[in-house]
Amino acid sequence: MRMLPIAWKSLRARWVGLIGAFTALALGVAMTTVMLLGLATALALPGGEAVVSLVAALGTAGGVSAFVSAFVVASTFSYAVAQRRRELGLLRLAGATRAQVRRAVLAEALILGVAASAVGCVLGRLAAPSMVRWLGDVDMAPRDLALGSQHWPLYAAFWTGLLVALGGVAVAARRAGRLGPLDALRDAEVDTGVMTAGRWLWGLGLLAAAAVLVGAALCTDPAELLRRKTYTVRPMVLISACGLLSPVLARPLLRALTWWPARHTAYAGRLVRANASAAVRRTGAVAAPVLVAVALTGSLAGALETVSAARTVEARSRTAADFVAVPRAASPDALVDALRAVPGVTVSATAPTPLSLVEPDGTVVDSEARTAEPAALAALARLPVRAGAVSALDDGGIVLPEEWGRTTVGDPVPVIRADGSRVTLRVAAVLRDGLGDNGLYVTPPNGPGARVDRVEIRLTGAADAATVRRLEAAAARFDASVDTREEWLAATSPAASRVAWLRTVLVLGLALAYTGIALANTLAMATAGRRRELALLRLAGATRAQVIRLVTAESVLVVVVGAVLGCAVAGIQLGTMHAGLAMLVVDAPLIVPWRPVALVTGACVLVAAPCAALSAAWALRRRPVTVAAG
Repeated sequence: MRMLPIAWKSLRARWVGLIGAFTALALGVAMTTVMLLGLATALALPGGEAVVSLVAALGTAGGVSAFVSAFVVASTFSYAVAQRRRELGLLRLAGATRAQVRRAVLAEALILGVAASAVGCVLGRLAAPSMVRWLGDVDMAPRDLALGSQHWPLYAAFWTGLLVALGGVAVAARRAGRLGPLDALRDAEVDTGVMTAGRWLWGLGLLAAAAVLVGAALCTDPAELLRRKTYTVRPMVLISACGLLSPVLARPLLRALTWWPARHTAYAGRLVRANASAAVRRTGAVAAPVLVAVALTGSLAGALETVSAARTVEARSRTAADFVAVPRAASPDALVDALRAVPGVTVSATAPTPLSLVEPDGTVVDSEARTAEPAALAALARLPVRAGAVSALDDGGIVLPEEWGRTTVGDPVPVIRADGSRVTLRVAAVLRDGLGDNGLYVTPPNGPGARVDRVEIRLTGAADAATVRRLEAAAARFDASVDTREEWLAATSPAASRVAWLRTVLVLGLALAYTGIALANTLAMATAGRRRELALLRLAGATRAQVIRLVTAESVLVVVVGAVLGCAVAGIQLGTMHAGLAMLVVDAPLIVPWRPVALVTGACVLVAAPCAALSAAWALRRRPVTVAAG
């Protein structure tokens, strides 16, 4: 039996039902194409810190886009095959072997994948210039940046889309091959055998892998959990695990969410719960876009705000100053002398200076240090010292964090100072790694040309009520102001920067738009496959309006299930970050981004309700007797 012609005829006969799978794959490939073309354009720019940041942002966005599209497409294609149980059973009844059925399903996926991937590449190529212009408009890239002429992003996106289509169908094709001839005669709509051994193995394996990764990070490098790459990638593992285990997780959630409606409605609540619980494959396919949208939004937005709050808390705990003065005059040294002349205060003036460390293999690593007087630094800074003492710093010493790998006090550290001179300093103290300003410290002679940008002031026991007025008067002579520690922290708090939020928008923007379209698309595809079921409801006495309301309520319920699973993923991710902060001894609050999560969930409901209602109305356009008989 030649299965390729059969696959082609099947596609032509069922093209309306396959529009959903085609659209999901084409838009997923388009989204990946846009990001890869932007990445290729950024890679062609001359090197620099801004270019490195842009490449990192586009690389992250490309990875997230590829994951989101793969997750949604695999779920959609798998459900599309599951909808065809009766048709595939008829093939077996007609004499097709199991291998032939599998080849037919894979051949259909191949034809559909090639066509959808090609269309997606064209759409992505047309949309990419708009994304590049947006990057210039928000100052993430040069304003005159033009899309490059590289072709590898198109090839990469095409083959990724095709492989995702085949991968999403592969497991379903194997399951389809196990159908017996009598499955063509089954009328029951209850999904059975959804949780296969492989699904259990992969789902639990991914959960175990996530737990092992978090445990290893907490034991070795808690700061790893707070890095952008980590809190962007780790949720994907949990999302995949939730997607695989969704048939197990969905049923108790459906019972919990419909407990009150089932008790206080005549039949609607029980019927909605029964429909969603019986068709767990459909429930999983509809919930998948919501799960990934809510989980990524909660994880990334919450991580950004959590890290920002943690840095503020850390900055507050790192200084014992009562007041801070920021020099504005051309000669800050005169301001420092005037402040030190005020009785009853201890003054610590620090300045930034470029300092490069020379690795044992000769590699030069550029960094920035702060110059400070050792006694004043020890008195006013609460640095997290792991070994040595800050007071031991002198003109031949350096204080550095443990991330530099020099953790033994007294070790030699070759450095290159701001004027290009080389000198070997010894380690005076090692600081525990942190989130913010746990950097390098040297004395002023090792920072030639450094200009004081911060003067920290602490009142001593000799201070009186007039001390603060004297400080303000001394600062006013040099056009400077004396702020309290809280005022200075509020003004310089390391809040999430505009660039950081723009990166998050870049990573999430297209992915959220895609999940919204995929949700509408999956609902339309799922409802179209329920024509006979809905016709039987009409024949049982339900009115057209009642059936439409029933389908709409079921869709909203499934969206809520997806949102709850997404919130669980985000909560676990943010909880691991909070555990990392606790290991770093940073008493930061756990920030839950309720507003972005609520907005995304609300948007999914607003997409799902009208799409489900319109799809149900379209499915009910024919007479119920005609549909039920066919």
